[in-house]
Amino acid sequence: MDNIIGREEEKLLLSQIEQSGEAELVVIYGRRRVGKTYLIRNVFQKKIAFEISGIHNATLRQQLANFAAALSVANGNLPLAAPLSWSNAFEMLVTYLTPLVQKKRQVIFIDEFPWIQTPRSGFMQAFENFWNMWATRQKNLVVVICGSAAAWMIQKVINNRGGLHNRIIRRIRLLPFNLAETEAFMKNRNINLNQYQLLQLYMAMGGIPQYLKEVQKGESAIQAIDRTCFTKDGLLHEEFKNLFHSLFDDAALHINIIRALAGKNGGLTRSEIIEVCRFTTGGGTTQVLEDLTESGFITPYIPFNRTAKDSIYKLTDEYSLFYIKFIEERKVNGAGTWAAFSVSASWKSWSALAFESICLKHTPQIKKVLGISGVYTNSSMWRYHPKTGEQGAQIDLLIDRQDQCINVCEIKFSVSPYEISKKYMAELENKLAVFQSQTHTRKILFLTFITTHGVKNSSSYTGLVHNDITMDALFQ
Repeated sequence: MDNIIGREEEKLLLSQIEQSGEAELVVIYGRRRVGKTYLIRNVFQKKIAFEISGIHNATLRQQLANFAAALSVANGNLPLAAPLSWSNAFEMLVTYLTPLVQKKRQVIFIDEFPWIQTPRSGFMQAFENFWNMWATRQKNLVVVICGSAAAWMIQKVINNRGGLHNRIIRRIRLLPFNLAETEAFMKNRNINLNQYQLLQLYMAMGGIPQYLKEVQKGESAIQAIDRTCFTKDGLLHEEFKNLFHSLFDDAALHINIIRALAGKNGGLTRSEIIEVCRFTTGGGTTQVLEDLTESGFITPYIPFNRTAKDSIYKLTDEYSLFYIKFIEERKVNGAGTWAAFSVSASWKSWSALAFESICLKHTPQIKKVLGISGVYTNSSMWRYHPKTGEQGAQIDLLIDRQDQCINVCEIKFSVSPYEISKKYMAELENKLAVFQSQTHTRKILFLTFITTHGVKNSSSYTGLVHNDITMDALFQ
């Protein structure tokens, strides 16, 4: 396990599973290329007695042939005929495993589980029977099922109402690396970039290990983004379409919502998404929103003093936002493309939104730097649409604390120390006043700046700016 970066909670859980002495069924899900397969293979290593990965868009016959090939490899390359059905396939697997589990702990790893379940194939019924009638009785057996289609895994497996109902013992949702893990991952690969360069990479690629692997030694962030995103053979040049169509059967609806949110920096409510996307019914929208949320592409945020039904959805997948903003409609590509973008108005707008999204994901790190990790808090956002004659306001991040204080966070991306103008300070004072008057809160408000390189003139506004947090806090 020493070669696995981060994933501390997941490694601990899997280690406990390995040593439990009971039959274990483990469900692991997370978006494509996030490192699920790597984690399982490296944690269990030589204990994997059988491994198979589903084939995308394959027929039942092709999936069964794939099973036979995988079992043949596990069984010392002994030639095996393809089973006639999934029931037959699991009978073959039981025959192979029975003598092995009598001797020591064994692991079965079924990767891309949703891809194996083709229409009318009988796979799920056969798997349910295999687990209930045989596997649950084997104290030396761990069955790991894994899938990138997170929403499918939750609906069909975790919330299964058939033979797997209440049978899932363990579940792991594997998320992208945070900034600290990204930094450790790069250092492990002997790539020497400072935190600002790493932040730039993260804003474009997110914390997806397979994307970060594309960065080469000696490259700057700009060079790496140029090569991976703006050359015809770059991994991220066409990844967007492949990504969504591999995860969702009707990906057009999901992509439609992603595009709608990419065009709205402040996010959209469910009803606003239905209107913008011109959906005819709300029921289907709810399912698509759940799909995108569980897969990590969007995040619902509950506004201050509101309920879940008032959630504001924001696009929080860095690569999807970057693709729509810069790659998709770009007719000229090649070296220098990203450097040319970095002086444009669209770059400034995107960088502000991407940095804000990253800060929202790293709220635990922000709390740590503020010294309030031990204080119970609720993180939210807030916006007020003014009536005639009133002034509106929007707050990027609110950390509502149980100790009767609220950190009102202003998030600003800048290539140099950020300077507060007198005009902007007046806007901030108005924002705080509007927030207090509209929410009627009696809590103390602490104006907190989160910037890349700090606030240049925060000492000039000591009565108003209480905290000045720089990007290094996000790497905690």
